[in-house]
Amino acid sequence: MYFSDYMNEWLYGEEGYYKRFKAIGKSGDFYTAVSTSRFFGASIANHFFKMLSSGEADRHGWLIEVGAHQGYLLCDMIQWLYTCDPSLIGTLKFGIVERQPEVREAQRAYIASRFGEDVEVVHFEDIADVKLDYAFVVANEIFDAFPCELYKDGKIATVEGDAILWEDAPKEMQAWAVSHHLTTGEIAVGYEAFAESMSKGISRCDFVTFDYGEKYVRNDFSIRVYRQHETFPLFDETLKLSESFGKDDITYDVNFAHVIEAFEKAGFKEEAYETQARALIRFGLIDLLEQFAKQTTQANYLREADKIKTLIGPTMMGDRFKMLHLKK
Repeated sequence: MYFSDYMNEWLYGEEGYYKRFKAIGKSGDFYTAVSTSRFFGASIANHFFKMLSSGEADRHGWLIEVGAHQGYLLCDMIQWLYTCDPSLIGTLKFGIVERQPEVREAQRAYIASRFGEDVEVVHFEDIADVKLDYAFVVANEIFDAFPCELYKDGKIATVEGDAILWEDAPKEMQAWAVSHHLTTGEIAVGYEAFAESMSKGISRCDFVTFDYGEKYVRNDFSIRVYRQHETFPLFDETLKLSESFGKDDITYDVNFAHVIEAFEKAGFKEEAYETQARALIRFGLIDLLEQFAKQTTQANYLREADKIKTLIGPTMMGDRFKMLHLKK
């Protein structure tokens, strides 16, 4: 089968990696910016609040997260919006796009632990189910979880057992690769359909997403497997696909130019593209930390400051984590 079908089964099949809720921590999944510090969500919410205050965003619209894991990011954003203006909890509506029933249950439990019955969060199974006049949509590291094809010099990868084989790529794919100056690397599958669904369902939309990648093709394979907090390139000779299938995470660097192209074709425009560090600082991260310093102990401040260093410092791969803001 083509690699994209294999990867789709690996991640989303009946025994797929994302079929069941994954814990974050030493015994679970990798830490992300969301799990590192609540200031990540607060910074994005602070930016959203400024948009609401200026009338750029609709205070009677929706705040939606796509791929929310346990729900940390959305809850942190709701908490900060309530801090800024408690009345927003009565005017805004909140939602999560999540296809896996077990994950939705874990999210409901976490949301209840944070807000009890004071906040209602609506679940959508697919982005195509979201039909709204206005929404601020946020996503953290979702585009590297879309299935992809592996392409090399006019060939496309197929999988048989533990072996990756190569055959001539379809002419349409070869033409796409030539037009995008791609000779070797991943070609994501599904960006266009996702963008089109969001555009058709949401009349006015701000979409803010964070991911690991660049705005150009690398002409190299970045696809890798995460196993027990170790990274293995897919073509590592010691890696047996059958042993990792469905048990370990598999991901690749995002080609942001492809993401932007898909969304622009669907009617969006690029509002901002910058490193995660620059975006969070522009959103008010440092100001929020200074406010926190006035309200807490020195020990708590230093603890949070250390966490924030991982959001804007070299431990988050420096400039490789990007923020993209698209608007329709």
